[in-house]
Amino acid sequence: MLKLPLLRRWLLQQPPCPHKSSNNKSRRSKRKLYSSSNSKRNRYSSSNSNRYRYSSSNSNRYRYSNRNRNRNPRRRSLRPITRRSLGISLNSSVKQARVLMVGAGGIGCELLKDLVLTGFGEIHVVDLDTIDLSNLNRQFLFRKEHIKKSKALVAKEAAQKFNPNVDIVAHHANIKDSQFNVSWFRQFKIAYNALDNLEARRHVNRMCLAADVPLIESGTSGFNGQVQVIKKGVTACYDCSPKETPKSFPICTIRSTPSQPIHCIVWAKSYLLNEIFATSEDASAFDHSSDADNAQEIEELKKESKELQQIREAVGTDEFPQMLFDKVFSKDIERLRSVEEMWKSRRPPEPLKHETVMSQAGEALASKNEILNDDQRVWSLEESLVVFNDSLDRLSKRMLELKKNKEPSVAEPIISFDKDDLDTLDFVAASANIRSTVFGIDRKSRFDIKQMAGNIIPAIATTNAIVAGLCVLESFKVLQGEYAQAKEVFLTPFGSARLLAPDRAREPNPECPVCGVVNISIGVDLAHATLNNVVEDVVKGELGFGEKEFVVSNDVGILYDVDETDNLTKKLSDLGINHGSFLTVIDEDEENPCVNIVLDIQDGTSEGLATPAKALFVDRPDIPRKPKPTPAEANGDSHEKNGRKHSLDATPEAELKGAKRPHADDEKQPAKKAKVMETRADDVVVVDDAGGAIVIDDD
Repeated sequence: MLKLPLLRRWLLQQPPCPHKSSNNKSRRSKRKLYSSSNSKRNRYSSSNSNRYRYSSSNSNRYRYSNRNRNRNPRRRSLRPITRRSLGISLNSSVKQARVLMVGAGGIGCELLKDLVLTGFGEIHVVDLDTIDLSNLNRQFLFRKEHIKKSKALVAKEAAQKFNPNVDIVAHHANIKDSQFNVSWFRQFKIAYNALDNLEARRHVNRMCLAADVPLIESGTSGFNGQVQVIKKGVTACYDCSPKETPKSFPICTIRSTPSQPIHCIVWAKSYLLNEIFATSEDASAFDHSSDADNAQEIEELKKESKELQQIREAVGTDEFPQMLFDKVFSKDIERLRSVEEMWKSRRPPEPLKHETVMSQAGEALASKNEILNDDQRVWSLEESLVVFNDSLDRLSKRMLELKKNKEPSVAEPIISFDKDDLDTLDFVAASANIRSTVFGIDRKSRFDIKQMAGNIIPAIATTNAIVAGLCVLESFKVLQGEYAQAKEVFLTPFGSARLLAPDRAREPNPECPVCGVVNISIGVDLAHATLNNVVEDVVKGELGFGEKEFVVSNDVGILYDVDETDNLTKKLSDLGINHGSFLTVIDEDEENPCVNIVLDIQDGTSEGLATPAKALFVDRPDIPRKPKPTPAEANGDSHEKNGRKHSLDATPEAELKGAKRPHADDEKQPAKKAKVMETRADDVVVVDDAGGAIVIDDD
């Protein structure tokens, strides 16, 4: 079949068809469209019209010139579109802007695409992560052949094809590395956070504040999303409001008194799998704090671990699945039932025997393949046992093969949980469902367990795309310096108000330990400078602290105060303080202290400093005093300042419109009595959401 352009040429070059004389009038009217002549020459004469219409030197060259030009991707440009949309001034600012994007995951892929198509002149992308199979359903810059490759590098290659005129610089590195110091951050016009890590977000927030670079923070959770503009001294920073701490589970709840499916899943993933196929339990998933009430129980649990270690020696034998099953689902459960005090207000667990359950699993055995291939199926007890045995067989063979090929100088091989490793996922899902049956808890499908065990919230590609687009729209305001127009935008599709609920940018929290400080850069001769040089020359001398009491600290702890002077004679390099490090000066005045001062250490070895440590400012900055604490109201909201909410989930203004003004008595007497429940220190409150996930960020 001929291609369309060739087919068109062939059709146009065919001889004309005969026409009846009755059509002469219509032909004459048509001829006027193609010729300025009023003669009655035949429209299809090869010596006239065809030559005019189809000659290679005229019409064809004009007809196909635009298409031929667009075949060269480097000549294809979006500038006319963006120029008309943004205006000449803003479009020029966009083209000249050098921006930083931290994170190339769910939001990052969409954001990089938007930045490239908008025409930002230079884009730096930083991401330490590699591409995982679970990323491919929403991170559209990646393909199957990119698995295990750097997200930053692959994203650069893919996005570059959208607009080759944009300069993209990829960094496969940790944004916390020393190479990304305050001086490096200062080169950017805007920074974008597209991260899934709380500590990394806080680090970028701190660096942008120190470098005085506007930051556009974003995040998504399922169908919900948020975009926030952060500008030093103008809007609230990321740490101006408290953040939810990652969930952890008390060891006694996980091991002895589970009440929710997540408890059984964490037990199977972080305890049982590791005790059999890894080195030891993952302590980070549990709260190991002990007191007089649970000290004896923890000792009992340690005995259980020793018994499991003995069972490990039977890995690969025919008796291994039954030995493990009877140990954790029969013997250990009977031991728990013997503690009668524990079950006075709870349903006691029911122990299970491998032989008994296996005798009833004939039908499940016959349909094993069907069971293993259905992610959405909620397995029965018998089906869970069949998967338990099958996954143990697969994992045992893998472990024996790893030990067989192990080099003598290499540590013992382990098999760790991976949500995309079907063997470990089947084992965790089957073990969790069997334990749920023992404790009378609802079982879950393998699909649900994968989400919960892998800490995956169902990520929605459309949510990422909307949030990324909002980031670019807010950056236009930043480039024009219109911070008064900047918004905090909340994407709430199931809320009572609009899909997008914009709110005024919050003012900085004066008590924020991150943005409520003064940042000062100091040059230091790192080869010779001691902590005493910083204390005497900079803090007491140039900053005017004199005889005031103060503390100098870093991320590790206190380095100096009036009672801690051992470090004064040590070199800064010996204290782990290098180029790009931070020191915090805390005023100890009890009555009217100054705000904290953050010293940004810059290497001044080659600059010929007059002293080993010197502040890098012309005039000493004004160091304000800390605001005096206001007495808290009895029924007030601890997260409110000056009548404005500082939590990230504050109700947007759109939802407040039309709200009824509360009566004065409403604050004194609630409309309904609230039920007050006593909770013990070791109780766990788990927030169940639609996805059943543990953490709230998309990678």
